[in-house]
Amino acid sequence: MQFTTLGRTGLRVSVAGLGCGGHSRLGQSYGNSTADSVAVVSAALDAGINFIDTAAAYRTEQIVGEALQGRRESVVISTKSGVQKQDRGTREMRPIAPAELHKRLDDSLSRLRTDYVDVYNLHGVVESELDYAHNELLPVLQAQQQQGKIRFLGITERFIADTGHAMLQQALQSDVWDVVMVGFNLLNPSARERVLNRTQAQNVGVQDMFAVRRALSDPEALVEEIQIAVATGQVDADAVDLKDPLGSILEQSGAASVVELAYRFCRHEPGVQVVLTGTGKIEHLLHNVDAINGPPLPDQTQCDLADLFGRVDCLSGN
Repeated sequence: MQFTTLGRTGLRVSVAGLGCGGHSRLGQSYGNSTADSVAVVSAALDAGINFIDTAAAYRTEQIVGEALQGRRESVVISTKSGVQKQDRGTREMRPIAPAELHKRLDDSLSRLRTDYVDVYNLHGVVESELDYAHNELLPVLQAQQQQGKIRFLGITERFIADTGHAMLQQALQSDVWDVVMVGFNLLNPSARERVLNRTQAQNVGVQDMFAVRRALSDPEALVEEIQIAVATGQVDADAVDLKDPLGSILEQSGAASVVELAYRFCRHEPGVQVVLTGTGKIEHLLHNVDAINGPPLPDQTQCDLADLFGRVDCLSGN
């Protein structure tokens, strides 16, 4: 496993991070037992992964807590809380109260069986929620940080709804976040100029999500996504073969699959420290770890991907 430093946190982290959410949720979405999912986390640790990202909303914190018994001090834990909740009476979404955020942190610590988290993130924030998050919720996090329950503060974007990174561009102006989670992949590299330039200048740590989602693991979904980009004028229709959109690029890249191509693209992007990968199967996890630990893509491959997708900011790859 390769390691790097997570920005100004100074934490030494594996370049591959175990994501405990996504479509799989450690296999919980597809019928894994708790023991099966604990085994996935344990296998990740055995493979050298020391960065685990979870969230209250994923309902996997308890699994992580069980898997980390006796291994907590060697692992960097990132978890999260959303900034809104659904009102039980009206079913409408409303901001959580500052006191509720305090309780959510304590509940997460209980499920994780630890007295502190390394990174605590406000989860899936969109631009319209940022002022409330900054003015009302950030002070709560800073107070908990002073008490030792949180080491570093983070914020994550809602990439499916914000593929152009409007929230993170604004959030980074205040320079209060030690770590951000950004959506970045070969189909939509717009974070390169809009987010990663700023995080590098501020030495902010970066978790990369959506390195591989449905479009980069399912050929039919890939075509559907690219057709959207063609329709919006962000991909040149004459430059892509919809029968095999990445065929020629993959062939000259040296990667064994589109998934490997996608992981290596993200892993070696300047400013990205941790590339998250999520699965409920140990064999799948180990294949992904091998891909993330692979070498940089050839310069020609990078140029070809930039020519094809360099203007795209409308896709998430999901």
